[in-house]
Amino acid sequence: MTDTPARLLGLLSLLQIPREWPGSELADRLGVSPRTIRRDVERLRELGYPVEASRGVMGGYRLVAGTAMPPLVLDDDEAVAIAVGLRTAAGQTVDGIEEASVRALAKLEQILPARLRRRVGTIGTATVTVPATGPVVDPAQLTAFAGAITNHETVRFRYRAADGAETRRRAEPLRLVAAGRRWYLVAFDLDRDDWRVFRADRVRDAQATGGRISPRRPPATDLAAYVLDRLYDLAPTYQAVATLAAPADELAQRLGSAAGELVPLDGGGCRWRSHADTLDWLAFRLLGLGCAFTVEEPPELVAHLKVLATRALTGAGVTA
Repeated sequence: MTDTPARLLGLLSLLQIPREWPGSELADRLGVSPRTIRRDVERLRELGYPVEASRGVMGGYRLVAGTAMPPLVLDDDEAVAIAVGLRTAAGQTVDGIEEASVRALAKLEQILPARLRRRVGTIGTATVTVPATGPVVDPAQLTAFAGAITNHETVRFRYRAADGAETRRRAEPLRLVAAGRRWYLVAFDLDRDDWRVFRADRVRDAQATGGRISPRRPPATDLAAYVLDRLYDLAPTYQAVATLAAPADELAQRLGSAAGELVPLDGGGCRWRSHADTLDWLAFRLLGLGCAFTVEEPPELVAHLKVLATRALTGAGVTA
């Protein structure tokens, strides 16, 4: 490779893969001599790229963190992946990330070749991102937890529970888990001597204490499933019973996997028993059956249906 700028970009691209690169391997990859590699490494250093060299049999070159972020060298697929990721991140629930994502995306799209801009544009046209709703997470809290997890340090923070009560916590953080549109911290609560799942948007003033810890045995192998199980355990569950004016076998087909328990009644109707963690889901299933029904329980579902009925009448221009 005789083109020096192209060779430097090729060298930089290899060095950005996190590993130690022997000079001989770099020379083979780029088709030049080890002496040329040494000279090109010096050129990269002059341009501000912090390339370290270590001696010995296992020695080589590697790119390390510097005081400033140097330009990245990306292949086509990597550039498209980052652009799509930035588009998605613009709609997430980490406070401030939307604006930062848009700025970064604008910079990236400005320098993308036309062929890659078309690929990114095609994906963007074909997809729709649901805007984030609900509470947002302070990225400083996520950063504090991530650093403590990496460095095996304890953390302390203020935590607001669902009822508004605030407590101070000391914990050994294990992992951050993104579930749905929320972030959760899985950590061992030192004051309660047990594993806990904390909602990151309810955390304030998180900071590492500097106290090093030995990693504990995780509460589960699959932490994502562990968090979801804990959330389901904590979620309210509504047991619904309703009389439906349609045959059980017909409604079983409409309900599919959400059929619950259907018991045939005299006269061609049936009684439906089911449960869910939201009243909206139960109301949606009942209203979508296309038959008359009477809710026997719970009273919360009856009240919720009355609210929906009033809303529907108002939307249709019917006044009470």
